[in-house]
Amino acid sequence: MGELRLDKWLWAARFFKSRTLAATACDGGKVDVNEQRAKPSRPLRPGDLLHVTLPRGKRIARVVTLSDRRGSGAQAALLYEDLTPPPPTREARIPPPVYRPRGAGRPTKRDRRLLDRMSGS
Repeated sequence: MGELRLDKWLWAARFFKSRTLAATACDGGKVDVNEQRAKPSRPLRPGDLLHVTLPRGKRIARVVTLSDRRGSGAQAALLYEDLTPPPPTREARIPPPVYRPRGAGRPTKRDRRLLDRMSGS
């Protein structure tokens, strides 16, 4: 097997739950192959570099092998090499500033914790 449709491979590698969702993401510009926008029918070869934008973040992967059959998660992980950089540590993440309009009432427990965290208490 030398080539495989992009949407079929994305489904088999478990990036998307259905092939329709994979095709929709390709049409929406959420999938780049070798730094070029890709249509769902684009042929994919081993060694291609994928940039996939998912709701939970951006993933970067290099295609290792091709498969048109969807298997378990362990089998799907063998289809690609994950090149996504690790997320920043908890200390490096900056919490969003707490903005409370005047007269908005008493802060919630979550708001209170954010205010305490910002003030250093």
